Amino acid sequence: MKRLFLSLLFFGTMLAMNAQIERPRLVVGLVVDQMRWDYLYYYYDQFGEGGLRRLVKEGFSCENTMINYVPTVTAIGHSSVYTGSVPALTGIAGNDFFIGGKQVYCCQDDDVQSVGSNGKAGRMSPRNLLASGIGDVLKIATDYKAKVIGVALKDRAAILPAGHGADAAYWWDTEAGHYVSSTYYMKELPKWAQRFNKENQQTPGKDVKTSNEGISLTFNMAKAALENERMGQDEITDMLAVSISSTDAIGHTYGTRGKENYEAYMELDRDLADFFRFLDQKVGKDNYLFFLTADHGAIHNYNLMRRHHIKADAYAAWDEVKIFNEQYSAKHGFKPLLAANADRIYIDRIAIQNANADYDKIKQEAMDFFSKNEKVYQVVDYENVLNTTLPQLIRERIVNGYNPERSGDFYVITKPGTVDATPDPNYIGTGHSVWNPYDSHIPLVFMGWHIAKGQTSVPTRIVDIAPTVCELLHIQMPSACVGDAINEVIHPARR
Repeated sequence: MKRLFLSLLFFGTMLAMNAQIERPRLVVGLVVDQMRWDYLYYYYDQFGEGGLRRLVKEGFSCENTMINYVPTVTAIGHSSVYTGSVPALTGIAGNDFFIGGKQVYCCQDDDVQSVGSNGKAGRMSPRNLLASGIGDVLKIATDYKAKVIGVALKDRAAILPAGHGADAAYWWDTEAGHYVSSTYYMKELPKWAQRFNKENQQTPGKDVKTSNEGISLTFNMAKAALENERMGQDEITDMLAVSISSTDAIGHTYGTRGKENYEAYMELDRDLADFFRFLDQKVGKDNYLFFLTADHGAIHNYNLMRRHHIKADAYAAWDEVKIFNEQYSAKHGFKPLLAANADRIYIDRIAIQNANADYDKIKQEAMDFFSKNEKVYQVVDYENVLNTTLPQLIRERIVNGYNPERSGDFYVITKPGTVDATPDPNYIGTGHSVWNPYDSHIPLVFMGWHIAKGQTSVPTRIVDIAPTVCELLHIQMPSACVGDAINEVIHPARR
């Protein structure tokens, strides 16, 4: 009898525990490409009530969220948000990187075909991503019943957040003038996606990424996916990963100030308000967990800064690669450097081997050359970074961003206020990629299901987003997660 009683007690306890586990019907992640943290407040007075202002008022804002690696670029940012990890472990070392001397695009997959067009834009998948993401562990936790979908104009901004096990990812094919996917996910676009494309067809070749229209197209596609796939309509938690790409393209072209950037964020605000109304109606205000963040920030235009007597400059490592290669080739007959990518320098080991040259000697010579530029703070040998005298914060971010097979040979740290661009007095745009706060300080606001309004200035990191979402859902964190759940979000009563 005692054994039977204990068995019944254990069974009853397990039933009670399962009954207490609550989850939202839907998780929605919104990454705004190139959104500086301070845009939440710089434009606050111009926002309407239902969009970004609602998010700030009703949500919980982590005001001191930083990116804890370099370089700070789109592919890495999107993968880190959803994996809770860093390039050293995810393998997404940049938008582009080199593997064995061959340049690789982050989502490039020559084994798949485009779905929805006949071009190359759809030949993409998450296979270069070495880690799992929120969507993957959500799939596992729900016995693969959860629906996971990614939507963006940029392929990498739809694919990497959705993860390996996603039901679908949709991105924009400029040459086709509509959304596409790949055979990694499906054999043909769903009827609803075909209908959406027909109703929203753009002139082939028109780049909607550089227009506010691209913002609206993204939100409308996200709503179409949510409604037609019936996401958030049952007790199984689904995830919709959305990324706004136009803000990045507009920022790169016109900078962080001016009417173009202003109009982009006003459009974002209006469309987000409409999106919130849609979620409230279709899923229920208390039934979805929403978070907004960014993949990186951006520096203010250096020509504008100079006009106001603020120290700023431009430096292009790729220009230095060209100069070094020309000088070295004139002396030795070959070019030893492959490329510069986001201040990472790749050495052409194959060319060095064919020339029977000394790799270590060439690397040191190249590092000495880059160090002489007055805009450079320090040049760091990736293999010796732990023995290099550096501020701890910078060293940690370099280590976190270094994948031995994909990140290159040495890293160039520029002086504060320096943008990754060729100097040009007519340049009005912006860039990003470095450790400094203008590139690494990002917004992070949670809203909705079980989120109490408020804010914290306790330091948080981009890699803390995934474990926070996973703890809220009571599911395991992704496979390479190095972040920590944010206690102020998880346990509002303890603030």
